[in-house]
Amino acid sequence: MEQPPEARAALLREVARALEARRDELAEIIAHEVGMPEHQSVTAQVGGGINGFATAADLAEAFPFEERDRGVVVHEPVGVVGCITPWNYPLNQIAAKVGYALAAGCTVVLKPSEVAPVNAFVLMEIVDAIGFPPGVFNLVSGIGPVVGEALAAHAHVDMVSFTGSTRTGRRVAEVASRTVKKVALELGGKSPFVLLDDADFATAVPAGVDAAYENSGQTCDALTRMLVPRARLAEVEALARDAAESYVVSDPFDEKTQLGPLISEVQLERVRGFIERGVAEGATLVTGGAAPCDGLTTGYFVRPTVFSNVRPHMTIAQEEIFGPVLVIIPYDSEDEAVDIANGTVYGLYAAVAGDPDRAQQIARRIRAGQVCVNDGPGFRGAPFGGYKQSGLGRENGRFGLEEFLEVKALFV
Repeated sequence: MEQPPEARAALLREVARALEARRDELAEIIAHEVGMPEHQSVTAQVGGGINGFATAADLAEAFPFEERDRGVVVHEPVGVVGCITPWNYPLNQIAAKVGYALAAGCTVVLKPSEVAPVNAFVLMEIVDAIGFPPGVFNLVSGIGPVVGEALAAHAHVDMVSFTGSTRTGRRVAEVASRTVKKVALELGGKSPFVLLDDADFATAVPAGVDAAYENSGQTCDALTRMLVPRARLAEVEALARDAAESYVVSDPFDEKTQLGPLISEVQLERVRGFIERGVAEGATLVTGGAAPCDGLTTGYFVRPTVFSNVRPHMTIAQEEIFGPVLVIIPYDSEDEAVDIANGTVYGLYAAVAGDPDRAQQIARRIRAGQVCVNDGPGFRGAPFGGYKQSGLGRENGRFGLEEFLEVKALFV
């Protein structure tokens, strides 16, 4: 986008303001598309998108695109960016890619999820009404194996930024490698929540259940593995059972609903299959299960499920389920807890609760892109991304902007 950073920032702020004006409409759309309760979507879904564009605008103005010391270092836009976004937090992930790519001065081709595209169509209306320069923001519809692959392979696309499953991310990277283009990947997770023996279990366990079940568990950084001292296992089971059984599972347009339906029948059967696999492998089913939810004959609903006595090698402890399924894994020492926490192919997110000093020491040993210590507050623009097979690169904040820049040294 051949405009100075200040002009790019102004356009992005216009987008944020226009999204704010249509916040309720977008929350309703995303509740229909994704299934997250509408009263939650207002903040978790639409609010994330608004904040993403607003933060990108601030960075466009503040970032040092040219630095001088003994020479000149210039940060230039990478070029044309193909953005392939997921269905679980559609507008938020669009903002994390499109907003930052535009802030960097790139042009964008967005392929939103074919499962949840309408919110992206609203964004396109907004961009068109604001009057972005022609060709700066482009939207194409279609399925991943056709349109996504074409975008990743295209010789005139300089970078592809993808969010989705690790399996699909491998394919995107493979296709993009043919033209040696830059690739950013935000992929799966199997995030651990380590409870130390001196944690406030009465508070931490229900909070951990909440963190596992957000968006009906369809969240890449959901804390789906709860690691607890073996001596406290029975206590944790009781607390987790009470928390899970308190959830209201129902129509996403009912104000009382805490868990809506899953995105599709395919996802429903996938999650039920994991639950059945957990039982077959010998885990203890504390509550929930694969049976249909009572009284819900329409929609892809799953019972809030808790497993205990889960061994680290079990399928439900290793693979991303993407449903409201929490697994409780006992440990006998802090070293073992760290080994279990790091014992998957993922490294996106984690949390630790307990004595602040001990918890921070554990947090520094966990290989994850973000680690929350004792419910510590996040901050605007915090870099988000993973270690290992959770991805490449970072989104949000200064690090997110730098993903869309090339660095050039000028000898003058």
